[in-house]
Amino acid sequence: MDIQIDTREKQRAIRKILKTFDDNGVKHFSSKLLVGDYMSLDNPRLIIDRKQNLQELCGNVCQQHERFKRELLKAIDAGIQLVILVEHGPDIQSLEDVWFWENPRKHEVRWRMVNGKREKYVVSAKAVDGNQLYKSLCTIRDRYNVRFEFCEKKDTGKEIMRILSGGGAVTPDDQRGD
Repeated sequence: MDIQIDTREKQRAIRKILKTFDDNGVKHFSSKLLVGDYMSLDNPRLIIDRKQNLQELCGNVCQQHERFKRELLKAIDAGIQLVILVEHGPDIQSLEDVWFWENPRKHEVRWRMVNGKREKYVVSAKAVDGNQLYKSLCTIRDRYNVRFEFCEKKDTGKEIMRILSGGGAVTPDDQRGD
């Protein structure tokens, strides 16, 4: 397998992924991709977009919605199946688990001084919570034919190889529960 890695992937962030590729004899090179971060030369119509956690994905979906939507439309126009691989951790293993995610921005409490007294405040009470993000991701899955997969950071390289080789692939219909 030969894997093309988008040039915008930061080398520091993907060191362990590259080691996994090397340890498994997977050839890889960096070159700009139309969308996403990883593509196998064996199947250029399947591309993985790696997200470091749900907070990054939440930022893409909420704050950077228009840019993110343009990328999803670009994938559709090019006939690309986009898989968004989220490196979140053991507590998020499926799209349904996102419902229970607690956004740290929504629940982070800080102290400030008001009129000489200490007062508690929530950093961003309006931040998106798990059930709102889950609903948005379901809409994205259905509207743009995107697959969402989840893994722990230590397994990202193996998951990229598994997805790109077509092994155990989950279709959007499987995620939907149809």
